Amino acid sequence: MIFPPVFILLIAAAVVPQPARCMPAPALAALFTPPRPELGRYEVCVSDAPLDEQVEALEALDAFGSAGPYDRPALQRLYGGTRVKVSRTWTATPDEFVATTRLSPYPDARLTRLNPGTLEIRWHLMRTPATGQVFPRGL
Repeated sequence: MIFPPVFILLIAAAVVPQPARCMPAPALAALFTPPRPELGRYEVCVSDAPLDEQVEALEALDAFGSAGPYDRPALQRLYGGTRVKVSRTWTATPDEFVATTRLSPYPDARLTRLNPGTLEIRWHLMRTPATGQVFPRGL
């Protein structure tokens, strides 16, 4: 029996694992990004997927930095001696520069529990193609 190509494609799509969806996390964005960035804009999302890329293991305060208004002692207590797996990458096009930080495990918004998935923080900086100048505040 010969199967139509569409049927075969549907079966193949069902078998191939889909990448984990990154769900927006505004409460974590409020904690770990600047309240009013001078340049660019931030996006924060979470996924259940583990951090599978090349990572470095950092202490919590080094991993999350000092940009956001989070409670630093609470974050340090939450992680205890556990290090955070961190991956930092960037991409650039003529129109935009994007820096991405992925952290795992990541805290809940109350800093009371660690989640096993990945927190992704993306910083977008738009620029004009002709001059390379940046647009303030991501406009």
